Amino acid sequence: MASLTYCKGLPTPYQEMNSLGFTSLEMFLAAYGLVFRKATVETVNHLLSLKTAFDKSKWNTHLQSVYGINKRQSNSIIAFASGKVDSSKKCRLNHIKQLEGKLKSALAWLSKSEKKLNTARKFYAKKNWQQSKTGCIFPLDCSLKYQNTNWKVLKFQIHNKKRYIYKLSKQILYFKQAPFVVTVPSNEVFFVGSKDETFGNQVCQWDGNTIKLRVPYCLEKQFGEYVKSEIGNFDRNINRLPHDGSKTWHFYRKENKWVCACQFTPSGVKLVSRPVQYGCIGIDMNPGSIGWAYVDCQGNFKQSGTIPLQTGLPTGKQDSNLVSACLELAILANTFSCPIVCENLDFSSKKEQLRESSRKYARMLGGWAYSRLIQLLESILSNRGLTLIKRNPAYTSLIGLTKYSRMYGLSSDIAAAVAIARRGMGLSERLPRSVSAYLEVKSRKHVWSGWKKFNNFVGQCADIKSRHDYYRVSNWELLVKVYVERVANKNVSKSRAYSKRKR
Repeated sequence: MASLTYCKGLPTPYQEMNSLGFTSLEMFLAAYGLVFRKATVETVNHLLSLKTAFDKSKWNTHLQSVYGINKRQSNSIIAFASGKVDSSKKCRLNHIKQLEGKLKSALAWLSKSEKKLNTARKFYAKKNWQQSKTGCIFPLDCSLKYQNTNWKVLKFQIHNKKRYIYKLSKQILYFKQAPFVVTVPSNEVFFVGSKDETFGNQVCQWDGNTIKLRVPYCLEKQFGEYVKSEIGNFDRNINRLPHDGSKTWHFYRKENKWVCACQFTPSGVKLVSRPVQYGCIGIDMNPGSIGWAYVDCQGNFKQSGTIPLQTGLPTGKQDSNLVSACLELAILANTFSCPIVCENLDFSSKKEQLRESSRKYARMLGGWAYSRLIQLLESILSNRGLTLIKRNPAYTSLIGLTKYSRMYGLSSDIAAAVAIARRGMGLSERLPRSVSAYLEVKSRKHVWSGWKKFNNFVGQCADIKSRHDYYRVSNWELLVKVYVERVANKNVSKSRAYSKRKR
């Protein structure tokens, strides 16, 4: 089970404050933070310089003897330093992956642009290009306002793109060879917990109101053996902090105030969601709204709605807007006592190509906090005993537009939500037999192979230019039949021309 973390600002009871206006706990954290940072920096440097396996026991003894701390405190330092090093290595790999994705996108754009420009040059090099029936894919155009041509603009863009590609290649080469850099902040203390210890931690123990910290040997003369303070509890509407179990404590300074964070394995909650066989709610998430649809136990559409979203807001307002939407979905799931099914999307590859995309598309995708929405939705649903199911998003929009938009008179997002809900229930979405027969879909293959062929047909169909055109189609068999016959006639004419040339 995933762990949770509760944070709160460290309170300063009046009866615990000294003449300087600080509590004994704050004074201890400030003093121990210096020792903790020095030991963490040394541990990080040791981990980065290692070429063999890390001997934790030997390094634990070294930290105890050098810094005057006990074994539990040195274990916390080693765990904190190991997390920093692992995080740095993982971030480096992710950074290199993003740069390689950007480089791949830039190279694809460069190849396409150079090919377009070369093809246009060959077209205008012909003697009778004015009588050409096909025309030029990139015709020469001149702007009287800017006194420039589109060819010159494209050449300038290609020149800048080559410089950008050179810069990316050098960055990738540098990051593959450069040493790792790990930042260890000051004013930070970390105590690793254990489920076998009293109150889940031997060094830092909290009984629900008062926290008690074991002082290291190097600071016992100044603070004594233990430091106590009343920090209260972690007030939550749904509190999942158990009395037993491991509790890892993290104290850090933020905005000139100490903050304490408790990481733990949450206690279980009563499951409200019934199995998907009794029905579920499918959601289709878009930058401006969330379309939801409830499907009953037989897979039939029953109820739907739309939850509006705002994009381009500051971080605080954006989170507030997303939380409000997630709470509405939680109320719906609690009302129907069913799980929520969503698409398992990943926009990392698309965001790597934003530089070669239009400004409108880049602004839309960059301002859409999809991963943050999924994170908040999963957290809110799990606290209320509700289930979130993720499914493959393949062809859900096409299935919704083709099968359910006209049938129920639904918008594209709600129709896709119906398809997502049915997929979460394990129901299949097959093409009509007449359509699959015309497209020569093999019954032994996966059903998505038929939808793939149908998707290719829709992309080439002249009658389908926008999503509104799907409502006008009453019988897909007629359109598919015309399309297949036209393709067959083209193939026959090509084969005849080829046979004549061969003779």
